[in-house]
Amino acid sequence: MDTKKTRDTKKTRDLICLGRASVDLYAQQIGSRLEDVGSFAKYLGGCATNIAFGAARLGLKSALLTRVGDEHMGRFIREELRRAGVDVSHVHTDKRRLTALVVLGIESREDFPLIFFRRDCADMALCETDFDEAFIASARSLLLTGTHLSTDSTYRASKTALEYARANGVKVALDIDYRPVLWGLTGIGEGQNRYVEHTGVTARLHTLLALCDLIVGTEEEINIAGGHGDIIASLKAIRAASDALIVLKLGALGCAVLPGDIPDSMARIEPFRGVEVEVLNVLGAGDAFMSGFLRGWIHGEPWERCCAYANACGALVVSRHGCAPAIPSQRELDDYLARAEGIARPDRDARLNYLHRLAGRNPACWHDLCVLAFDHRSQFLAMARQAGADAGRITAFKRLIAAAFCEVQAELQAANTDTHSAVHTGLLIDDHYGGELLHEFTGRGVWIGRPVEVPASRPLEFEGEVSIGQKLATWPREQVVKCLVRYHPDDPAELRLQQERKMRELYDACAFFGLELLLEITPPGEDAEEAVLRAVRRCYHLGLYPDWWKLPPPGEAAWQQLAQVIDEHAPECRGVLLLGLDVPPPQLAAHFATAAGFSVCKGFAVGRSLFAEAARLWFGGRLSDRDAVRTIGQNYLGLIRAWQTSRAG
Repeated sequence: MDTKKTRDTKKTRDLICLGRASVDLYAQQIGSRLEDVGSFAKYLGGCATNIAFGAARLGLKSALLTRVGDEHMGRFIREELRRAGVDVSHVHTDKRRLTALVVLGIESREDFPLIFFRRDCADMALCETDFDEAFIASARSLLLTGTHLSTDSTYRASKTALEYARANGVKVALDIDYRPVLWGLTGIGEGQNRYVEHTGVTARLHTLLALCDLIVGTEEEINIAGGHGDIIASLKAIRAASDALIVLKLGALGCAVLPGDIPDSMARIEPFRGVEVEVLNVLGAGDAFMSGFLRGWIHGEPWERCCAYANACGALVVSRHGCAPAIPSQRELDDYLARAEGIARPDRDARLNYLHRLAGRNPACWHDLCVLAFDHRSQFLAMARQAGADAGRITAFKRLIAAAFCEVQAELQAANTDTHSAVHTGLLIDDHYGGELLHEFTGRGVWIGRPVEVPASRPLEFEGEVSIGQKLATWPREQVVKCLVRYHPDDPAELRLQQERKMRELYDACAFFGLELLLEITPPGEDAEEAVLRAVRRCYHLGLYPDWWKLPPPGEAAWQQLAQVIDEHAPECRGVLLLGLDVPPPQLAAHFATAAGFSVCKGFAVGRSLFAEAARLWFGGRLSDRDAVRTIGQNYLGLIRAWQTSRAG
């Protein structure tokens, strides 16, 4: 193997993966029979899909060649891949077939029942006309996966892609990916069975071995490819057919790399050992292993390094739930390799968990974010009561605020200064008075935050009659969890610790469910500016890394200190949004002039400054619906323009 790093500048992709694309439904009850499971988590699935996803996370320019159904699960696969940076230009939509599903359980460390729902599924309808030679030639490497050799049509597609690759200097890797049930060799409910001897499978694999540069498999997979029940005999049979680099996966023992002649016994094969970890779930470890190995192999790195990447990726995945979402990012993997010997439980390492959260975070870049905040509850209730209005009218007024937001958004888009240009718009909406609006705006590409705190609670309490974990389990992933905490570092010890426990509970729940967290700190007392700085530091020292901060506008010196604290502890933080606290818009504009000079400030989340006066008049019957919408919209647009002016200056 050439260990010199080279890059063909004519190649626009590092890797094309051809094969399965499915949705995995993982049982959430660990140690339970599938018959007794009560809930499932939905993830990407399928060998080729997982590897394309993992390779992209590890920094490779990967593409997937497959089919999905023209339905929700197919769109889910395409959107998740796109979020990870995978090229989905050749993820074709099949109008006649459904996306494949797999149901998986974790009954014990050794028992992982699987049921494949793949009869006439979309990915197995892949054919030669779904791609051309130019697409294959655009890559440095092509990955073929074994299941797509199991039918005549997908075999022809795989063979055609392989021939295009050989004709265009594209390296070919084969992941044997042997599932006997997918070859029709077991009962339909025996997806867990990893090995059934079959001369037909061996013969079909042998037609491709000579054309491969890399062959990777477990002991069972090497045996089916070699055609023997003995691993050495099978390795020798593969070597007789192919000069490819052979990588034998050995589970917890690591892997063996065999570039040349095969020794006469396993005792003469020295494995590259990985680190030992506590195993939760071995499902998907092989796909993570392949992603890691390809990261090094495609770039021409030494085998030792390729194996280190591969073994570490596998170790991280077996300690987590799911496959594709459990694969580490490049940064996470490198951090783990630097500290692996001291991490027996990667799933409990705070640093790794934080980096893994970042890997799964929405890649959207929310710069210059101008948020219209109307998640207020107690303030609206007070205004309605003061005007003698029924509390039921609060929902109607919030709909007017939403209408003003839509009009401003339309005006910005018409001027070509919204998304993909100067500013992004967003909303903070509660589910008490604005529940229907939450549903209406979710899924529309708008930044959207949603509060969880009981208004004015001190110590912090969460709304609802269930735990915060149960509450967040029902939330769409795109909604940002917003929590206002009336916290001061000098609070009495009992109060401070109680507040910190609640923040920890919330942070852990957000991390578990893959939700971003916006933490709003409003310290009581006179020394708010200094208290905010100390509160931010304290949160980081507690291991709390909010994705967003919502803070009162500090002075220039405080901004400098705040930027330093965030850069030191969490440079990946999305940033700070300025809150309004009913300050008049001209005064807010003055704060913008200071804040706009600091890149850590991403914009504002302001509410009462924009709508409070209109609300008082409207609840009192002195302002029409149309005038309320116009007034709020003008105030909001004016504040956006003030932010743009400050940022430009």
